[in-house]
Amino acid sequence: MITRDPGRFLAYARGVPADPGRATARAAFLVAPEGFRRAEQSAQDNRYMAADEAFDGERAARQHRALHRALARTLPTVCFAGDADTPDAVYPNNVFATAPGRYLVGRMRHPVRQREAVRADIRGFFRDVLGYAEIDLSAQPHPCELTGALVIDRARGLGFCGLSERCDEAGARLMHDAFGLRATLLFDLAPGEYHANVVLAVLAGRAALVCADGFADAAAAEAIAALYAPHALRLDPAEKAAFAGNAIALSADAVWMSAAAAAALRPGRREALAAAGFALQAVELDAIEAGGGSLRCCVGEIY
Repeated sequence: MITRDPGRFLAYARGVPADPGRATARAAFLVAPEGFRRAEQSAQDNRYMAADEAFDGERAARQHRALHRALARTLPTVCFAGDADTPDAVYPNNVFATAPGRYLVGRMRHPVRQREAVRADIRGFFRDVLGYAEIDLSAQPHPCELTGALVIDRARGLGFCGLSERCDEAGARLMHDAFGLRATLLFDLAPGEYHANVVLAVLAGRAALVCADGFADAAAAEAIAALYAPHALRLDPAEKAAFAGNAIALSADAVWMSAAAAAALRPGRREALAAAGFALQAVELDAIEAGGGSLRCCVGEIY
């Protein structure tokens, strides 16, 4: 089912049981921030991106290595080399994603990011090393920036797709089919938002971080919060601006976000996460956040 009707989606989703398979990834992949700098094409529709003078490539590289070390203590994590011709490649989850037995290549809106999709080494890793079948959406005309635009509850096969210039309705339908989802809720992002994963995170299928002001229609945000109640945290605009919504659960017992995001959390948020069974893990990523994305954007999941 694919629908724009929050009530219809909620009624269906409440009856979908969790699968016995993995709610979180079995491994992760990163791409190093080689040549990390402001990408002017991406800046056209990413208001979170900083000015040129805020970019510090050396600091970004140090923070990225620290992120790699931290994640590797939780699950196997591989890091591909960066490329100075693709300054946004540090956010690979928009371009490459996986489901059991297959990998997806997304259709990026901007040419500077479309270059990432042709990387033979990343494709070869999934195809030849892991033996995954390929679903290549990169050559068709509809933007579909994978798990930037589409937040997925892997435990129940549910998708939450934010529509913007980075993903249209046709692209959302292509992703729904490619990921093999049971149901996907389509909603327009609020003006100025570019990806759903900045305004929404679903954590191991049992909790959600919802930034309602990032949705054009509050009813969609409220339906998602209702689905994950009592473990739905409604984040305020300041928390969203600090990338607290750009979080990810990579195990059943921990949620990861940047140090700046964690510092911006209002009192009681850590306790609410603990009540849902999650410890909070934070990594300094302020240099990488200059590029308009945070921790979740850096992490590709391998299922």
